[in-house]
Amino acid sequence: MTDHFPPPVPPDSSLVFHDDDVLAAKATRRKTFVVLGVVCSLVVGGLVGSQFASSDSPSLGTSTQPITTAVRTDDDEPAIDVAAVLQTITPSVVTIISNLDDGQATGTGVVISSDGEILTNAHVVESAESVSVMFVDSLNPVSAQVLAIDMGNDLALLRVDLSGLLPVVFADVTSIDIGDDVVAVGFALNLDGGPTVTRGIVSALNRTITSGDGALDGLIQTDTAISSGNSGGPLLNTSGQVIGINTAVFKSSTDVAANNVGFSISVSEVLPVIAALRSLANGATRTEGYLGVTVLNRDDGGRGAVIGDVSPDSPADLAGMIAGDIVIEADGSPVDGQLALVAAIRDRSPGDTIAVDVLRNDKRMTLSATLTERPVQ
Repeated sequence: MTDHFPPPVPPDSSLVFHDDDVLAAKATRRKTFVVLGVVCSLVVGGLVGSQFASSDSPSLGTSTQPITTAVRTDDDEPAIDVAAVLQTITPSVVTIISNLDDGQATGTGVVISSDGEILTNAHVVESAESVSVMFVDSLNPVSAQVLAIDMGNDLALLRVDLSGLLPVVFADVTSIDIGDDVVAVGFALNLDGGPTVTRGIVSALNRTITSGDGALDGLIQTDTAISSGNSGGPLLNTSGQVIGINTAVFKSSTDVAANNVGFSISVSEVLPVIAALRSLANGATRTEGYLGVTVLNRDDGGRGAVIGDVSPDSPADLAGMIAGDIVIEADGSPVDGQLALVAAIRDRSPGDTIAVDVLRNDKRMTLSATLTERPVQ
């Protein structure tokens, strides 16, 4: 175990996708994205609980406090005051220190309850033997328990044994628009001193990205500069409210030019995941839903996910889906490609009913499928 932080580097390994809901055929060409922060692999396998507390340390449990959210107003968005936003958020952002078997790695987290709950990216703590948290105004790190991890959505719930903390305020999701000014705050590159702040705009909404064979959906795209160490840090609006959790950046290659293309997990995804993580930490179990199809991207450049094989008597079969259907929406959310559909099913449970809009012979129709558990092979 080293006694210093090694220079942070982008992860060498990518998201590894193991589908428990829909089997995605591999595309022949992909854009490359990398998660931020530490060297690790992510397995999209739904909610998986993790306890890193030692056996002689009682579990802190989850908070019973509600998450603080803002109410949308019709007032015009004020001009952004970066210094004011930073002053607002600084007490609520922390350095996450993951103690690995061969050293340490760092990321960023946000306080979500006054009694010690902290949210960060799953890939920041997934491989840790133990985790500690450093507050901006503290001299020493504080031990943290990892209560639960959602690998599929790349979020993890931690808790420290402290009270009187200042939680972040999450923005109303309907207040987020393309072109809005935003600020990213985090402990980029694990530099000494306070957090790093960068400024940009919301470049796009509801993005789905791939990294290796993995998928993250419902993302906010931003041109705000995001670096290793920012993972798990907040993306903020002009009022200092959290609109997303920074998680991935575009990795340029020799034949692709891209600058400042970053992605944050939208508050619309974050809030339900927090609730699920709390339930999981309190002993609940969750099984991902099963649709029963293979899917692939369209080969004509169009949008949508093409249905390949349909398993007999599966939810898809009973709903009337057939090979060649092009799925364009799932419960009203656009499906731009195969992994968007995979992610949509992944976030649902057996018994959930999903409305799937498909194109069949150039005619649009809506089919209703009730998901089940994956059959035992």
